[in-house]
Amino acid sequence: MAWESVIGLEVHLQLATQSKIFSGSPTTFGAEPNTQASAVDLAMPGMLPVLNEMAVKSAVKFGLGIGARICRRSVFDRKNYFYPDLPKGYQISQFEQPIVGKGTFDIPMDDGSVRTIGITRAHLEEDAGKSLHEDFHGQTGIDLNRAGTPLLEIVTDPDIRTAAEAVAYLKALHSLVTYLGISDGNMAEGSMRCDINISLRQVGSETMGTRAEIKNVNSFRFVEKAIHHEIERQTDILEDGGSIVQETRLYDSDKDETRSMRSKEVANDYRYFPEPDLLPVVIDEAYIQAVADELPELPQEKRQRFVAQYALSSYDAAVLADNRELADYFETVTAACGDAKIAANWVQVELLGQLNRGELALRDSPVSAEDLGGLIARILDNSISGKIAKQVFEGMWQGEGSADDVIEARGLKQVSDSTELEAMVDAVIADNRQQVEQYLAADEAKRKKLVGFFVGQVMKISKGQANPKIVNELLASKLV
Repeated sequence: MAWESVIGLEVHLQLATQSKIFSGSPTTFGAEPNTQASAVDLAMPGMLPVLNEMAVKSAVKFGLGIGARICRRSVFDRKNYFYPDLPKGYQISQFEQPIVGKGTFDIPMDDGSVRTIGITRAHLEEDAGKSLHEDFHGQTGIDLNRAGTPLLEIVTDPDIRTAAEAVAYLKALHSLVTYLGISDGNMAEGSMRCDINISLRQVGSETMGTRAEIKNVNSFRFVEKAIHHEIERQTDILEDGGSIVQETRLYDSDKDETRSMRSKEVANDYRYFPEPDLLPVVIDEAYIQAVADELPELPQEKRQRFVAQYALSSYDAAVLADNRELADYFETVTAACGDAKIAANWVQVELLGQLNRGELALRDSPVSAEDLGGLIARILDNSISGKIAKQVFEGMWQGEGSADDVIEARGLKQVSDSTELEAMVDAVIADNRQQVEQYLAADEAKRKKLVGFFVGQVMKISKGQANPKIVNELLASKLV
């Protein structure tokens, strides 16, 4: 029997505010446990929440970024459940009246197509603390630094059908929120966590199957692997005549499997009711317009501009535009050298290659965008060849200075003096009479291959510093 997977994602996005959503406690990652939890975060008696306006602004930015409905009136609710890292015994969240309503999000796929994913809602809520299981000899420690950190939970419609689509959605979402500046999207640090709701149904059926939820998956690769495993698990059960149990599951990356955590709760289990200590959030058109005026150029707009302005391919534009920091770097390189296509190639191949090999972030690159543009400018003005430029880039990467510094120190300047090169060409022709005769007797197609031999010999004599364009011109005039 043929099965179709139906997938919806819930992404918990940690907002990049300086303080928590309902208290003035800092949100710095990596602080010593329980050093960033105030009396409000600890739910001490008499403590009242005060809403962080920057969290509201971040949510509005996101809604505008995907063209969603911004709710002029939203309400906070209490979501009741007990867990050791939730001191209050409830989470302040939003339920029936979220701040961001329905919207759609277009995601580019690797094959060049675009998938439109419906957004059900995006609501504000506070994060819980963190349970620590290491180094406690069979016990659990509680770190409440994260308690009260502002989250935006972004919920999709069940529009996703494959693991590839899920990963493409998450990557596009990551690109958007970092462009907007509302989150760093660092999955390794928990700034972006994903819950996966997945069910199977017969191909052609409109009836939804029973879903399982996989909680807190924290990397693109693990999302892909978890979905593949869960599809396989549910398929095996259904093919054997069994039925799927609605439950919450955990993905174990070490064993590459999902396993049951608990039965899946429904809304009634949480006993939602309006938060009595917070007034409804009411925003007007002027506020929304003011936020809209601050929006930067977004990834899709930048991709389109890169194609139109720089004549890049759709693929190159997507690679360069999907990361705001990389896009800015590329444009600075282009401004410095004046050739967008060569700049795009150097950024994608040489720069990203070195960063990947060194496991470095772009911000840690030892070669600035201005300096890389300066290197490319030396290729364009024939000071060095493209081959020598790679040696220069290596020297720049090792801290030897700018392109001009490395070229001067290593003696790598390209030989473009026609008199000097002519002497080299004459010497090569004189020393290789047999190859000259083969060249003269060959047809046009074979001559193009044979001329490479002569160019190679000149390069050998010049230690790779001969200007290949002038060498080819001299050979064409002499091999007659």
